[in-house]
Amino acid sequence: MSDAVFNALLADIDPKRPVLIAGPTASGKSALALAIAQTQGGVIVNADASQVYECWRVVTARPSAEEEARAPHLLYGHVPFDAPYSAGHWLREVAPLLQGDRRPIIVGGTGLYFAALTDGLAEIPATPADVRERGDGLTREAMLADLDADTQDRIDCANRARVQRAWEVQTATGKGLAAWQDTTGAPLLPPGAATQIALRVERAWLNDRIERRFDAMIAAGALDEIAAQAAQYDPALPAHRAIGVPELMQHHLGRITLEEARAQAVIATRRYAKRQRTWVRNKMASWRQIDLPA
Repeated sequence: MSDAVFNALLADIDPKRPVLIAGPTASGKSALALAIAQTQGGVIVNADASQVYECWRVVTARPSAEEEARAPHLLYGHVPFDAPYSAGHWLREVAPLLQGDRRPIIVGGTGLYFAALTDGLAEIPATPADVRERGDGLTREAMLADLDADTQDRIDCANRARVQRAWEVQTATGKGLAAWQDTTGAPLLPPGAATQIALRVERAWLNDRIERRFDAMIAAGALDEIAAQAAQYDPALPAHRAIGVPELMQHHLGRITLEEARAQAVIATRRYAKRQRTWVRNKMASWRQIDLPA
């Protein structure tokens, strides 16, 4: 983002109101949040489902220790790799931050977190362990076939984690996720109460950034993080399904080359970014759109 674009954006941001920054992976969201925090003040709050896990910093492109030293950062790397964590957990942790004396700058690529914050979240009972275990053993297609049409229309059906969550809710409660969402209460942060920024990116530009960022992750020690988790690796755990982890773990186990792992991880990241761009286009049309590169 050019200085001119940033300065124009900054001029429209009320330093007293919360800021929400969403967009595809590798689009520069964290850098923008840090620039705003350093210019106007505030605390940066994570809204990325993979960056909550303590075992990953490099693999999930969490802010570096040097970046964290330049402004306060919260809800990064604070969850054990095997602990359950959902949008509900995140929302409960964010709630007190909205009442604090430091303006939150909430940044991430997990659209469901932002939807829970600005639209509200249904109080769905916790999923029993046996139901989750059954879901872990099913294919995405098998679970998707069990979901009601309304739920299928509302979730990202290509995202296994979202499909499994919906399947678990329906199996455990006998009521579809869409029906639960229709009983949602008032949101913690109504849209008009925050500055909402969505990064809208050009595909070729983003694809190049995705490749360069993956190479930078390898150089920064991603393989060391993978090796540290190898003994307790469980592909069913959400922490171990973070993009790049399955591919690099296969390389660590000697099943594919690093070049093959890189190619597979880049493809997976591009597909994820495509879903995020769709979310921004369909769910965040009312947000302030910033086109990149700019």
